[in-house]
Amino acid sequence: MFLYEFEGKRPTVHPDAFVAPTATLIGDVTVEQGASVWYGAVIRADICTIVIREGSNIQDNSVLHAAPGETLVVGPDATVGHGCVVHCAEVGEKALVGNGSTLLDHAKIGAGSLVAAGSVVTPGAEIPPGVVAAGIPCKPTKPIEGTSSEFWVETNPPYYQELAKRHAASLAD
Repeated sequence: MFLYEFEGKRPTVHPDAFVAPTATLIGDVTVEQGASVWYGAVIRADICTIVIREGSNIQDNSVLHAAPGETLVVGPDATVGHGCVVHCAEVGEKALVGNGSTLLDHAKIGAGSLVAAGSVVTPGAEIPPGVVAAGIPCKPTKPIEGTSSEFWVETNPPYYQELAKRHAASLAD
């Protein structure tokens, strides 16, 4: 992993977190216990603060950043899928951001919601808890309860927690 101090602020990674060797963390970044940051991900907290809460996962090639002076929090057991741009305020507990989605300044994703792959959450938008949201611009489409999307929200965090342990234990070059 590439950890870089910026203007006196250095990333903090819990010993029980997994950060892939090709992930890059810059500045005021905190990665909590059981969280994972995957290959090619960039978390740049040079002008902001970024907190990756316990058990959450930031998947391959995603980029996290926020507006000057802001704090971006990825809640416990949340998922940021592959190739996302997350430049928002909050991804709620156990929320799932689908592959290739973009979340813009000050946006908030509610707990237990799923943002469908390829969606764009516009600046300041708030996706409420417990919904499936999709589109450009991203809007809630239905409650998540009882849908196939609920399966992914529920099963993805423990799956990635286990997979991170496997990578940490057996990754070799």
